[in-house]
Amino acid sequence: MKYPDARREDQVDTFHGVDVPDPYRWMEEDVRTSEEVAEWVAAENEITRKYLEAIPERAGIEERLTKLWNFERYSVPTQTAGKFFYLKNDGLQNQAVLYVADTADGAGRVLIDPNSWSEDGTVSLGFMAESDDAQYLAYGRKDAGSDWSTIYVMDIASGEQLPDKLEWVRWGGVQWNAEGTGFYYTRYPEPETDEQHQALAIKPAIHFHKLGEKQEEDELIYSRPDEPTWSFDLRRSDDNQFLVLMISRSTDPQNQVFFKRVDESVDAPFRPLIEDFENQFWFLGNVDEQLYFLTDFEAPTKRVVSLDVASLTGDQSVRKRMTEIVPADEATLEGVVLFKDQLVAMYLKDVISKVKAFELDGKFLHDVGLPGIGSANGFSGRQSDTETFFSFTSYVAPASIFRLDLESGKSTLIRQPEVEFDRSLFESRQAFYTSKDGTRVPIIISHRKGLERNSENPTLLYGYGGFDISLSPYFSVAYATWMEMGGVVAVPNLRGGGEYGEAWHQAGKKLNKQNVFDDFIAAAEWLIDEKYTSTPKLAIMGGSNGGLLVGASLTQRPDLFGACLPAVGVLDMLRYQNFTAGHFWRDEYGTVDDEEEFRALLAYSPYHNVKPGTVYPPTMILTADTDDRVVPMHSFKFGAALQAAQAGPAPILMRIETRAGHGAGTPTTKKIEETADCWAFLWKNLRMSGGE
Repeated sequence: MKYPDARREDQVDTFHGVDVPDPYRWMEEDVRTSEEVAEWVAAENEITRKYLEAIPERAGIEERLTKLWNFERYSVPTQTAGKFFYLKNDGLQNQAVLYVADTADGAGRVLIDPNSWSEDGTVSLGFMAESDDAQYLAYGRKDAGSDWSTIYVMDIASGEQLPDKLEWVRWGGVQWNAEGTGFYYTRYPEPETDEQHQALAIKPAIHFHKLGEKQEEDELIYSRPDEPTWSFDLRRSDDNQFLVLMISRSTDPQNQVFFKRVDESVDAPFRPLIEDFENQFWFLGNVDEQLYFLTDFEAPTKRVVSLDVASLTGDQSVRKRMTEIVPADEATLEGVVLFKDQLVAMYLKDVISKVKAFELDGKFLHDVGLPGIGSANGFSGRQSDTETFFSFTSYVAPASIFRLDLESGKSTLIRQPEVEFDRSLFESRQAFYTSKDGTRVPIIISHRKGLERNSENPTLLYGYGGFDISLSPYFSVAYATWMEMGGVVAVPNLRGGGEYGEAWHQAGKKLNKQNVFDDFIAAAEWLIDEKYTSTPKLAIMGGSNGGLLVGASLTQRPDLFGACLPAVGVLDMLRYQNFTAGHFWRDEYGTVDDEEEFRALLAYSPYHNVKPGTVYPPTMILTADTDDRVVPMHSFKFGAALQAAQAGPAPILMRIETRAGHGAGTPTTKKIEETADCWAFLWKNLRMSGGE
């Protein structure tokens, strides 16, 4: 293929005495402000569109995706002051609609319809929070998939929009005061003109906004100008006694903890509980002076502890004063919710959800019944609630919604989707394989029943492996369509994730990052050895940190894969920390500032390990022009390098979405189009046929 011209510069950086060329540095310019980058992007998209639209099966794939996607989908409802709030998508709506109802399974009325905000569906609803009396709703509105949000406020009963408008908000949510007269939120400094999607996200500050006042009048509650890269999460206890401040310095779960009384003055300082980043201490709630935390302190798979803050003195070690409530288990404790008289604990046992209830002193009450083997999510609520709600899903079953009666412990199905997908024809099973260094790694394989292991099955190997994030089973229209097409879906749980606690995470980060790629490559080899597939029939896919995974795997083992789909990936490991959220990832990846970490980064950085004259497999790199989480320069530079280096006949394509970001808020139409493009690309390059 003839690719668009990509100018090469003589840019060379020197790190710890090592000269590193960066010929495509100019591609770091924002596509909205650089004419050269914009022209290159347009030319790449033109080539890709011509290639994909010439695949005869693509139209049929998109038609089937559209038909499968067209089913009602509900979020887990939340309850505030007798009102229930949930998101619903009728099927093909670009954005889910927010409803309020008098019962958890009621029809409700429309509170916010984001589909009315834009013609193309690219403006979405982000976080939202109701005041304690359910009079007001504060919510974030996001444009084109950006991480930036603008906060608005509405009267829930009337639907009337209040004049309040708060800008330059990125992450975190809103924490109302008990009176409902205002809320706490975190904002960032306004970026320079044309830098809002490129500049580092630093110097956040917590403010209090009083309803009816302008943003410039908001009261500063907390900031750390001496630590510009730290981020904050402020929680108010349900009994309105405490403000608990959790401080992070990266995406690692380990955090500091400070607190103060709600009735103290604004100028009163937050008192320290945890002043280091050695462990995770996630605030769960309190009973009077007793604060409960989920922690990995002396518990890599996590446990629940409590702390009597009334008994603390300045010279005492907080960790020594803690009382163990729920001890660590072999299974990983993913999350805990504190209710009035019990703790609901969500575990992962070999990647499968298990849920248990405990009394507040840690005495085991009962297992929470789940409808099968899969993933349970939700269980949120206020401490005074007597019921909570959760979803349950698997690779072959879409998410159903359940009510859990906290007093009886019984679960009741309240919503079950109807999808034109016959789950009885498909199955999932878990297996374990051995990685390069002997580590045992789980993998879940899903496909049509009766599959013959003849090495000829088109197989999609999807992975992530990082940031303490667990990949548990979930239903995906994309996967369902792929399996109907005759494909196998294989998802290994690589090191770097949180499936087996903090030790599993640590084994796949910083200097151990190569373990993640080894695990993924070993999964590919295992699938081939087990005769599920063969190299010409094997595709790999991943997004974000998973995009890095695919990029590193294809540059390390270009001979192993039949096709590659790296999406919104971190691909330039030497400069990632210079853009938007990149500085948060330093504890995960390491940085070029440290010589040992630099050498590890250089050894696997996909962009820097593209070798001219190499035969690379068919590859389609996916990114988006408004991705201000992993800025698109990663994909641009990697794609240009791959196209220049390709010595074989396989295509190296760039698919660059417009008015879209890192994934959140992407409209349904764009999801369907992107998936159709991916599956059509694989259909052609894996030489697929059959299926239904």
